[in-house]
Amino acid sequence: MANVHTLRNIGISAHIDSGKTTLSERILYYCNKIHEIHEVRGKDGVGATMDSMELERERGITIASAATNVIWRDHEINVIDTPGHVDFTIEVERSLRVLDGAVLVLCSVGGVQSQSLTVDRQMKRYHVPRIAFINKCDRTGANPYRVKNQLVEKLGLNAVLMQIPIGLEDRLEGMVDLVTMKALYFDAGPHKDQVREEEIPSHLLEEAKARREELLDGVSLCSDELMEAMLEENVTVEILNKAIREATISLQLCPVFMGSAYKNKGIQPLLDAVVNYLPNPTDVVNKALDLDNHEEEVILHSDDDLPTVALAFKLEDGQYGQLTYIRVYQGKIRKGDELYNTRSRRKFRVGRLIRMHASTMEDLTEAGSGEIAALFGIDCASGDTFCDPKLNYSLSSMYVPNPVISLAVKPVDKKASDNMAKALNRFTKEDPTFRTFVDPESNQTIIQGMGELHLEVYVERMKREYKAEVEIGQPEVAYREAITARADFNYTHKKQTGGSGQYARVAGYIEPLVDTGGDEPVNYEFVDEIKGGTIPSEFIPSCDKGFQTAIKKGSQVGFPILGVRAVINDGAWHAVDSSDMAFQTAALSAFREAFERAKPVILEPIMRVEVVAPNEFQGSVFASINQRRGMIVSSTEDTTSSTVVAEVPLSEMFGYSTVLRSLTQGKGEFTMEIGKYGRVPVSVSEELKKAYQEKRKH
Repeated sequence: MANVHTLRNIGISAHIDSGKTTLSERILYYCNKIHEIHEVRGKDGVGATMDSMELERERGITIASAATNVIWRDHEINVIDTPGHVDFTIEVERSLRVLDGAVLVLCSVGGVQSQSLTVDRQMKRYHVPRIAFINKCDRTGANPYRVKNQLVEKLGLNAVLMQIPIGLEDRLEGMVDLVTMKALYFDAGPHKDQVREEEIPSHLLEEAKARREELLDGVSLCSDELMEAMLEENVTVEILNKAIREATISLQLCPVFMGSAYKNKGIQPLLDAVVNYLPNPTDVVNKALDLDNHEEEVILHSDDDLPTVALAFKLEDGQYGQLTYIRVYQGKIRKGDELYNTRSRRKFRVGRLIRMHASTMEDLTEAGSGEIAALFGIDCASGDTFCDPKLNYSLSSMYVPNPVISLAVKPVDKKASDNMAKALNRFTKEDPTFRTFVDPESNQTIIQGMGELHLEVYVERMKREYKAEVEIGQPEVAYREAITARADFNYTHKKQTGGSGQYARVAGYIEPLVDTGGDEPVNYEFVDEIKGGTIPSEFIPSCDKGFQTAIKKGSQVGFPILGVRAVINDGAWHAVDSSDMAFQTAALSAFREAFERAKPVILEPIMRVEVVAPNEFQGSVFASINQRRGMIVSSTEDTTSSTVVAEVPLSEMFGYSTVLRSLTQGKGEFTMEIGKYGRVPVSVSEELKKAYQEKRKH
């Protein structure tokens, strides 16, 4: 059993190609978990340890977050390496949900990129303390100082340098540690694990002193104890470290480290920082909702003797059956214990309990508070809470973004059809952002996800892992509908068919709902302004239900309707013929009638696209965005490459990766994430409506 105070649960997350997986490979190596280092796009045919999926090794990207466990200076660290592509956002979400701290990796040339913003937003959503690691300081154009300033400007973090580099680009030799004021050199050769400590080179001494003052100023704002020590001029390493730790955990500070994972420089000080500055499970407040007590918040304590509460944060279908990754928040889990799943309300016994190391595993007899482990053969969903049968707690669920793109998939024969069903069943269980359904109108199987790459990877996995040959239809965009004007309604629903009939009248209006700019957009609001009981109170929820059914499918292109306020202010009922159903139907029909008069428009997902390409291709990149109805938001240039940020409708982005590759001789890359919904131009909306009417005829 690990001592909970020497335990760290950390994630490594960042923009694509910042070197997360390379960094985790080095961490495993220095903690003696592996004996030789392999590269991500490995020339040796092995590939990085954490990318255990064949596809990951081929493409050189991380798709699923991998978990491993290492020991550094008698501290046990659970490391989760997460993907950088926005298509696999959910992997990052679910990892951050269970982590206590994180390492935000940034490229010293690229700096804070679009994906860094997304990851940072996710960290803020779950209040995860972080330290930043500026990687690739050996690359041409490396500028860690610029990246540190971007952390302050773009992410609003109180970023403070803990080190300065000794040489940059191909002359990177080591770092100056500003806490101990020593120069650190990282030797290659047989003593590669040794960090050489020496005096600071004379040409860097002045700069190091100035930067240390900045460090002290930044930290002392968050610590009175350090402020006093500075006034008395006796700042010790212990006082400084304690102040940095407290400020980091309370999210007031982001310590910045640097190095080059590929060249094995700067890894050990980063591991020291994880141990010194990131929280152990007892430093973080975790809350659960008590389902027996009106969902009241309960604070969980990392104590092995209390009743157990754990969260299943990720499912994986391995060759031995379903593997469920869990994080224990309170109490401990032993083999043979009985636990209760609060969502399915079922009890189950813990059979095999294991700890994962990428794709290999070791058996455990028990997992204590704060630990991350995995269970075998348990039927559950991602995000379920397991607790002691005496409790009925639920841990707040993860934020799951809605899919933005869909594809029709068709199996080539009967065998492929069975295998496809198995594959889809497994993928939807594992990944909440991947959804599948059969379209009632065309009878096609539709898969939905977060982007082209996301769906491409799943189709590829169907072929490889399940031998399911499928044909792919045209990708489809998740449009939305909205209203732009107020429209009144006054609708009477009457039906007389022997015995009691149906009667209900509802009157009121619908109007566009202005988004207040909160965290989560409000799509629908129901207002009851009935006076004098013209509709009895028991039928008011029925009207609400009718409106909610109506907004699920608009009449223009058959997609959900966003941003509507429905107000009822009058109506009529009948003592015998009025019913819940009658009012639901009346509200539904009233809404549909008013919708046609409320100047409806079609909205499309507008993606925030970031294109990075060498400077000489900037003109072609601009042209390619303009051709796609894109709006350029900003463009920045540095010595070698330019970054263009634009807003482009998703429907115009299909196949863009191929176009960009040919425009930039394979040197350009782009990332995109959903930004907002925007109005479709009239010409496009006419085409969409026509296509929808045609589809309905068939």
